[in-house]
Amino acid sequence: MENINTNYNTVLTIAGSDSGGCAGIQADIKSISACGAFAASVITASTAQNTLGVTDIHPMPIQHIKKQLDAVLSDLQCNTVKIGMLHSADVINLVNDTLDKYNITNIVLDPVMVATSGDKLITDNALLSLKQLLPKATLITPNIPEAELLIGQKISVNNLEAAAIKLGQHFKTSVLLKGGHLNKTTDIITDILYLLDSNSTVSITNPWHDTNNTHGTGCSLSSSIAAYLSLNNDLETAVTKGCEYVNLAIKKGQYKVLGQGNGPINHFGL
Repeated sequence: MENINTNYNTVLTIAGSDSGGCAGIQADIKSISACGAFAASVITASTAQNTLGVTDIHPMPIQHIKKQLDAVLSDLQCNTVKIGMLHSADVINLVNDTLDKYNITNIVLDPVMVATSGDKLITDNALLSLKQLLPKATLITPNIPEAELLIGQKISVNNLEAAAIKLGQHFKTSVLLKGGHLNKTTDIITDILYLLDSNSTVSITNPWHDTNNTHGTGCSLSSSIAAYLSLNNDLETAVTKGCEYVNLAIKKGQYKVLGQGNGPINHFGL
């Protein structure tokens, strides 16, 4: 049989590195690979991190980030980009300009702005730049605290759908508003997907698993959605598949032990 060359379906993840391997670039690469795409990466910051927390953050020099971006995008055919932690206005503006330069249109943006502790991880100046970047995204995937920061209002079970619509219409993008931070009254987690093109919403439900092994869930979700988009799924299908993948990875990892703190999800179901 004659060999025929085929292209990899490639996702570029732009995010910070987690030395513990649970979140950030490491979680992105695992998720993209597990979902069937090829992962390339640009590291915006290096963290000293484990299951107990972050002890140091070293931002990459802006010129080095630029060279990483150009090295990847000038050579690899990346049909999808996932964006995670962007720690400063300068980095956000660089990424914004680079997306224009290389005509990247398939973009999943996880607006990492609030730590698990509730602490704000982004300066006011950087937040303003991030808001200017959001309309370029195909999809943004905020959790509840991040969404509250973006629209300036409290979000509850009662206004979850309305908040997703408000976010999408204000920033001119589709939104997956993740409901995991809401108080648990059932054994079901509900996320709301707002689809900009059809101005409609979809409720996505999955079982809730009683475990602390959820470190890196947000990174893994946005990356898996990006992977499914790169494999030519439509947005609703990619989001649904990504939510199902992460939910299963949480289930498969709920009794695994890694370190002394909050462990990761089980990306490969091992």
